[in-house]
Order: sequence, then structure tokens, then C-alpha cells
Amino acid sequence: MNRIQLLPGRLLPCADVVALCAVLVLLRVGALAALSYSCGVLAILAVRGAHRLRLCRRVSDDVGNALVATGLPLLAFLPWSSARRLLLLGACAAGALVCMRATTAVVLRSLHRRGELSEPILIVGRSEPAGALAEAVGKRPELGLRFVGFLDRTAGRRSEPEVLGDPAELAAFVRRYRVTRVVLCPSGENTAEVTDVVRRCRALPVDFCVVPRLPELGIAVPRAKLDEVWGIPLLPIRRCAHTAAARAVKRVFDCLLASVLLVLVAPLLSALATAVRCSSGGMALFRQERVTRGGSLVRVTKLRTVTPKAGEQFDWKPSPEQCGRLATWLRRSHLDELPQLLDVLRGGMSLVGPRPERPYYAVRFAGTIPHYADRHRVRGGITGWAQVHGLHGDTSITERARFDNHYVEYWSPWMDLVVLVRTAGAVLAGFRRVGSDYEEGNSASTTRDHRVESRRCRTAVVRAGAAQQTRVRGGGAVQRG
Repeated sequence: MNRIQLLPGRLLPCADVVALCAVLVLLRVGALAALSYSCGVLAILAVRGAHRLRLCRRVSDDVGNALVATGLPLLAFLPWSSARRLLLLGACAAGALVCMRATTAVVLRSLHRRGELSEPILIVGRSEPAGALAEAVGKRPELGLRFVGFLDRTAGRRSEPEVLGDPAELAAFVRRYRVTRVVLCPSGENTAEVTDVVRRCRALPVDFCVVPRLPELGIAVPRAKLDEVWGIPLLPIRRCAHTAAARAVKRVFDCLLASVLLVLVAPLLSALATAVRCSSGGMALFRQERVTRGGSLVRVTKLRTVTPKAGEQFDWKPSPEQCGRLATWLRRSHLDELPQLLDVLRGGMSLVGPRPERPYYAVRFAGTIPHYADRHRVRGGITGWAQVHGLHGDTSITERARFDNHYVEYWSPWMDLVVLVRTAGAVLAGFRRVGSDYEEGNSASTTRDHRVESRRCRTAVVRAGAAQQTRVRGGGAVQRG
């Protein structure tokens, strides 16, 4: 990682630490109080997004953040210090922060004019705003940006000297020119392609930002989140949340909660397994291959709800003749999914994530549903963001993919907790409605359009080859049950 990539996340926090240390030493604040106050100020600045190094650095934008960050922690010291001394400390700290940030901006602007510490920038798209942005970057070196070129595949644009190649080659050009910032400004017909390309490149150490479709209109986002290049607004895209550390935290959370839930539901699971074995004969559990992260296969464990002699079949869901009364109730209450807690402990699934689909359908949905394959960027889950919004059973596959990708893009531990709480509430509500269909009763999207779309998807799958057993990797039969 070069020094240009280290600047955005570390320069302002270091400057703030220097300013606070100078003030606390001059005012002779005690070590413990100084440490507590400094941590409070830095935490508030970080939460407000004031540590991000913006392209348009204005001192006026830092005044409000400095006053809030230096004033709020002082409330905790009121019982032990006089109001006069606290006001003096807050005023000096706020002034020091603003002065240090102003000095930092002046120094950076001077270095940028001399061609130092400039960020290489790629622009995806060759629209009119993209051209205006490239012109502004070229004329104003004080912004700290160095224009590399455009990526565009529109007919008639490839011959332009500044167009380096297609958007699909983004990763290669980022590595070749050591680009640290990519601006997305695609035309309408290239939006889907650019979305796929950016999702594949999220692991790169690059800041992505997008030019709004209507840049002349004011945008209701905090100033700390908004960049600007000579009057052209830029909205930063959220960085990939699925880092190695985040995946480790999610895995620990899954194991702990799955272990607790498995102990709590063990008596119920044993009773249901016994009932299934007595009612239908054969094994109570079966394992079915599903597609999960990266297109790999995982064997999902479920209570058997289809008669064993039904054999291999490619129906979207089994017919009533293949399911008894107990099996129908298990499917409607989703209790047949309880054994998947074991799959979570094995590492094949997560508690929360996109529901994994059978390989036969996953391959074909990926070819017919926009961005369906993008949901495989994370491990599949027992429940998900789409399911808590009623998108399960006979509902829109397109909308499921949209909700699943929304979960992947905006994932956080808090989002997982919300999904789990809403899932528990939906299951309990389903038990209270005696004799009702849980899936359709909770669905907010079982309209005629969704049913038509589901039938259309199933018809396309059957026409593609219902007699063919498809796997994502390797050959062999897909287990059914």
C-alpha cells in the first residue's frame, strides 16, 4: 500500500490528536481526564464522519463538527470541575482542531499544486458530466487528483484517445495505473454492466464514488459524506463490509447463537423427527445440495416433508399428493428448517443470509434474473432480509434477488439482529393463526404480478431441460426430498 492510500484514513485523526495533546498539555489537564476527553472527542468525530479526507476541504465545514465533538464530552466532567474551566477547555480544543485542520488543508493544497501526493483517478463512463469532471480535474491540480482516463464501451467512444478500454477491464487498469479513486458516471444503457463490474472489484483498495444523475439538484446527505469537484457533487459508495474481521465476527456470533438455539429446540426437534419417521417411514432427515457463497455447494439438512418414494423431481415445490398433513404443517411453519442449525455449526451456512437455492434453479435464475448471481457473494442463511419481508414461497424471484443484494451491500451486525428478531416474531405469529398458510399470510408480495412472474420463471426453467440434472460444479444427481 503506497502513501497515497494511507492519507485518507489517517491524516485527519493524527492531526486531531496533535491538536488535542497540545491543548491538554498547555491547560495542565490530568492524565486520566485528558485521555478520557481525547477519546470522547475522537469517537464523536469518527461517528460524524469527520475523519474522512474530503476532496473539497473547507474550514467552514469543520467548525460545526469541532464544536459538537469538543463540547459533548465536557458534560461528563461537570460534577468534578467548574463550568468556567470546562468552557475554556472546550473553546481551546475546538479552536485547536479547526486551526490544525486548516493548516493541514493549506499544506496539502500546496503539495498538490507541486504535483505531489496526487491520487490517480479513473472515470467509468463518457457522458457529459464525466467530461466536465475530467476537465475540472485537469485544470485544478490543487484538488489532488490526476486524471488517468475513461472506461466506456459505447459505440463511437472507443476511438477517443482518452478512452482506455471497457468497464469490464476496471480491475486491470486499477492495478496498471495504481488507481486509488474510481468515479462512476455511466450512461443509462451501461448501468447494469457497471454494477456487476464494481461488485467484482469491491475487494480492491479503491474508493468508489458516483456522480448523481441530476447533479444540479441538492442532495439530502450530510456534508461529511459529500465530495465536490468544482461544483460537481460526488457520492461515495459504501466500502465492502464483508472484510476478514467482519466475517470472523459473524462466524463467532453464528456459532454461539446456533449452539444456544440448538439446545433450546432439541426436545422439539426430537419429537418432530420421531413424528416424521412414524408418519411417512424411512429417515426423518435428508440432505439437499444448495448453492452458496462463490457458487460452491453445501448440503442442507431438513426434516423430510416429501414421501421418499417420490424420487427425483424438478417441481418448484412438491404436490399435495407428495406431502401428508404433518409435512404440510411443517413446511408452512418452517419447522422443517430447524436441523439447519447443525449446518450453521458445521460452517456450511449462516443464521442470516440469502436463502440458498437448488443448483438446478440457481443456474437458470442466474441467466434470467438480473443480478441473481450477485447474492452468492456471502454464505447462505437460514433466514434473510428477503424472507422477513414476505418474499418466500410463491413470490417474485426478482424481488428476492433485490432484497438479498441489498442485505449484502448494507450488512452490519445490527442488521442481522433485526432479521433474527423479525423472523422470531413472524414464526410466533404464524403459530397463533391456526389453520392459516404461514407463507402467504405473512407475504407482502403475493399479488397477481408476483404469481405470474413465478410461473414464468418456473416455465423457463422447465423448458430449459426438466429432464436434465444440473450442478454448479461437477456432475452427479441433485438430491431431492
